[in-house]
Amino acid sequence: MITKTFSFAGRSINRMGYGAMQLAGPGVFGPPKDHDAAIAVLREAMANGVNHIDTSDFYGPHVTNRIIREALHPYPGDLVIVTKVGAVRGDDASWNPALSPDELRRGVEDNLANLGLDAMEVVNLRVMVPGTHDVGTPASGSIAKMFEPLAELQQRGLIRHLGLSNVTSAQVAEAQTIAPVVCVQNQYNIALRRDDALVDELALAGIAYVPFFPLGGFNPIQLDGLAAIANEAGVTPMQLALAWLLHRAPNILLIPGTSSVEHLRQNLAAATLSLDDEMLHGLNAISQSGH
Repeated sequence: MITKTFSFAGRSINRMGYGAMQLAGPGVFGPPKDHDAAIAVLREAMANGVNHIDTSDFYGPHVTNRIIREALHPYPGDLVIVTKVGAVRGDDASWNPALSPDELRRGVEDNLANLGLDAMEVVNLRVMVPGTHDVGTPASGSIAKMFEPLAELQQRGLIRHLGLSNVTSAQVAEAQTIAPVVCVQNQYNIALRRDDALVDELALAGIAYVPFFPLGGFNPIQLDGLAAIANEAGVTPMQLALAWLLHRAPNILLIPGTSSVEHLRQNLAAATLSLDDEMLHGLNAISQSGH
């Protein structure tokens, strides 16, 4: 039996949340193809109990936050909006690191302005590696000079809670010496399980783990294996992948994104799936297949 909620940022939130990235245009750049549909997705999510939205002002840029504000402001009292800073978008839609103190401050201020907030509930430091397009493999090294400016903004009251994205266990430990960390957002799924130890470590500490790309990095054999189990269970591969994550650890919070109300409902239904031991064994074996 999986728990439905988790204590996060001082609140009890539903573990199935929503990621707003796909509300922007193709390549997460520019406006959506259907503005009214984007509004409808957000309102449908709220109507179905979602109270955790993941976003960033570099989605668009500025697009998703302005849509969130249009759709939901004034925000429900139980809604936790999480953003991330550490990047900016170029005019060519490139993703560029923005990790200096001034850039991080501007990133927080832009999120506040476009969301219509006086303080962000949670801000994640997104650690980007200059010169690489690998968004899922953290680089080693100190992050103190990046995290300290956000801790200062927290002390000023512009941020209530801090998190990290694309980091190692050592970097989490380093950040914790500067300010409390309430969540870690890394790439993790059935096929890519290099963070297994970190997931368990954070669970013991009561820190949320928020995986992105729940189907990212699968090879063809792994995708076929997932599809076969999903077909037998009468669900979609995405639903099964999300359900596995909810079963994996109680501190895992999900933020699947979509620009479709129908797809949103499918994702939310994953929280109701019960996986027996045989299914879990088959799913756990997928990470080793094709290697």
